[in-house]
Amino acid sequence: MASFEHDFPFDPAYGRTLQDLLDVPAPAAPDDFDAFWQARYEEARKVATEPELGPLEEERDGVRIHGVTFTSVGGLRLGGWVALPAEGPAEYGFVIGHGYGGRDEPGPDVPLPLPRAAAILPCVRGMGSRGLHPGIPDVSAAHVLHGIESRDTYVIGDCVADLWCAASALGELVPELAPGEGGPRLGYLGESFGGGLGALALPWDDRFGAGQLTVPTFGNHPLRLTLPCIGSGEAVREYRQGHPEVTEVLPYFDAATAATRLETPTLVAAALFDPSVPPPGQFAVHNALAGEHELLVLNAGHFEHEGTAAEVAGLRAARQRFFGERLGRRA
Repeated sequence: MASFEHDFPFDPAYGRTLQDLLDVPAPAAPDDFDAFWQARYEEARKVATEPELGPLEEERDGVRIHGVTFTSVGGLRLGGWVALPAEGPAEYGFVIGHGYGGRDEPGPDVPLPLPRAAAILPCVRGMGSRGLHPGIPDVSAAHVLHGIESRDTYVIGDCVADLWCAASALGELVPELAPGEGGPRLGYLGESFGGGLGALALPWDDRFGAGQLTVPTFGNHPLRLTLPCIGSGEAVREYRQGHPEVTEVLPYFDAATAATRLETPTLVAAALFDPSVPPPGQFAVHNALAGEHELLVLNAGHFEHEGTAAEVAGLRAARQRFFGERLGRRA
């Protein structure tokens, strides 16, 4: 059990040891869980994403970084960034999700996990400087409740679709990565919010050959509803007190439940102490994975401590090795 000096009115380790966390299960799926997500995926794959590459904004770490816009489900035009190899064709491709703070720049997601790689770093609807959209809140506590009254209107489902459409846009912009051209399968990286979205997105999309989820959210909603935190889960927990019917919607958006369908090789970095995303939910995602998977245990997530820099460096090295081994295999 990790312990740090803190001012939170609750224990961000939730009294659980590593062994306790490794025993956290995934909730059972609704009967039509697979059909629901397969239909959402097929809808997203029909979207003409019509990506437009903007001018060069930055060059560093072996890539040229451009702005990009593309169309997602519902006809929404979203933005983000694309990183292209500074020299030569792309040999690897990545879709990189963001946390619940959104994304205002490529930031530390560049350098990419592998050399000679291309990547799209989308802002999902409502989040980040290039995902803003009228009517969709841009603050996590409100965003996570947007459309939550129904599984068909909940914004989280559309955010997952935004990642699928981003993958389609990358395939159009970098033809050597397109599945129909015999290109390599993609990698996915997501942290926190992006980790939860990745767990929901990857089971249905065979364009991806490996995924890496860091401190993933949305794992084991029934348990999350009992755990106080300072992240988006607290907004859902408070909402449920006045709207108990939300427990009929949340099972469709449970990252741990989705992980029981996730056979793509996956590296999970889960924390023992995390005030924003309760560790039991993070480990529930890892524990449920159906396919080849690895676990990297972090002492803390969403919390700066003496060992933060070393843990970030260790995660970067593990990520490079993991994707190098998995994406080197041609489908």
